[in-house]
Amino acid sequence: MAEAETFAFHVEINQLLRLIINTFYSNNEIFLRELISNSSDALDKIRYESLTDKSKLDAQPELFIRLVPDKANKTLSIIDSGVGMTKADLVNNLGTIARSGTKEFMEALQAGADVSMIGQFGVGFYSAYLVAEKVIVTTKHNDDEQYIWEDVSGEQLDRGTKITLFLKEDQLEYLEERRIKDLVKKHSEFISYPIYLWTEKTTKKEISDDEDDKPKKEEEGDVEDVNEEKEEKKSKKKKKIKEVSHEWQLINKLKPFWLRKPEEITKEEYASFYKSLTNDWEDHLAVKHFSVEGQLEFKAILFIPKRAPFDIFDTRKKMNNIKLYVRRVFIMDNCEELIPEYLGFMKGVVNSDDLPLNISREMLQQNKILKVIRKNLVKKCIEMFNEIAENKDYNKFYEAFSKNLKLGIREDSQNRAKLADLLWYHSTKSGDEMTSLKDYVMRMKEGRKDIYYIAGESKKAVENSPFLERLKKKAMRCFSWWTQLMRAEADKNDKSVKDLVMLLFETALLTFGFSLDHPNTFEARIHRMLKLGPSINEDETAGDDVDMPALEEDGAEESRMEEVD
Repeated sequence: MAEAETFAFHVEINQLLRLIINTFYSNNEIFLRELISNSSDALDKIRYESLTDKSKLDAQPELFIRLVPDKANKTLSIIDSGVGMTKADLVNNLGTIARSGTKEFMEALQAGADVSMIGQFGVGFYSAYLVAEKVIVTTKHNDDEQYIWEDVSGEQLDRGTKITLFLKEDQLEYLEERRIKDLVKKHSEFISYPIYLWTEKTTKKEISDDEDDKPKKEEEGDVEDVNEEKEEKKSKKKKKIKEVSHEWQLINKLKPFWLRKPEEITKEEYASFYKSLTNDWEDHLAVKHFSVEGQLEFKAILFIPKRAPFDIFDTRKKMNNIKLYVRRVFIMDNCEELIPEYLGFMKGVVNSDDLPLNISREMLQQNKILKVIRKNLVKKCIEMFNEIAENKDYNKFYEAFSKNLKLGIREDSQNRAKLADLLWYHSTKSGDEMTSLKDYVMRMKEGRKDIYYIAGESKKAVENSPFLERLKKKAMRCFSWWTQLMRAEADKNDKSVKDLVMLLFETALLTFGFSLDHPNTFEARIHRMLKLGPSINEDETAGDDVDMPALEEDGAEESRMEEVD
């Protein structure tokens, strides 16, 4: 047996471990995601090496990840048949040399960052100490002998790495089969390689109470009594015993839909995927499966549900309908930067290989890749709306989500015109049916240049309005609406409205020959109103507003003026 060598942890790694071990984190479960991601990366490497040298897979042709919970010893092992580590890799990667991101990650943690960011800094392995008091790493690389990172013995590996976690007393839940399955489904269901769980099965077996239940050889001359034999059989009692067996169970059976070609997927498969993704009992209304390639690559599947949730506009509820994956690893399902609020009813998945794994929420807000993904998602959503606008399903869609479209027109200046084309209206001649502006214009008589509309509190109030009498006599159509989002209502508490009123007032003063005592305030108002109109990104213009005066408040001093001779 080779002699054990002792290496000291780098001072920064020691500090990191103390920080992780001595601090309570509510989401300790991310340790399994990090370790499975590391295993997946190791399998990617050996698969890549085998493309040019098939012999690299001779030691272990099968590529897998295995999870082995051991309740008796309170250990959880993560085993993979990946590339493994040489002695140098083991020494360099596990603590004796400071990783480039160690110091930055510690600073982020101390500043209040989420521990789930750990993989982003290249130190994901140390998340094991969130749940383990001791870790043993056994590894075998094709080009080196097997090494164990701890002075313990372990079974021989053909190739790959085994990480054994000795769990803390308050973390034993991670030995439960159901808990492990839930975590894999949540974070690692779409990993490229099969993930097997060592499961225990208990079955009941019925046996006879008489263990020596074997036919005895009759002695010569004995006379067999048939009745006695029957009674003896009846009198034998049966009992049940428990038999325990173990087997490998594949727990990531659902392969990523977005990697398959849309033409290869049936309607039933899309429906099944949608229901498993959303827990919706109904089928989806429409689906869009697409990929974007070029300098940026990502794949996505978007669904339109049939019904709007009852709390669709509840601002207290986080959006959790679009799941973000990075390299098939689940990152989050409430990413506000991924899709605008008015499209919050859309459901689906997005997978990008270009985003960094475990990207933080702070980085998401500044990430240019995510902004491009968001722009493309909005574009594809509008394409879906236009596609269903051409068939009977649009009635269901419009009834459920028309308010979202109107909200989009208000908030999304870039797509305002496209969204406006999707609006439907009641008219004086359409009855219960609705019509689009485009269809209305196509049906207009030649020479007509005006379009009339009327708004009111209710459908009945609009229909009985005396203002419609003249139009009805001339057999002219008139749009009508009564929903709140179709009408502009004054808000006395809206400071931007006050600013607009003051701007109009001051402009009128200048027009009639007066001058202002505070022209800088007037200029700042113009700038703010221009910025409000095109919905300029606040992040891009934040630096320009430092010296600008605030919006007008109640009781603010009115602009003074003087008459020009």
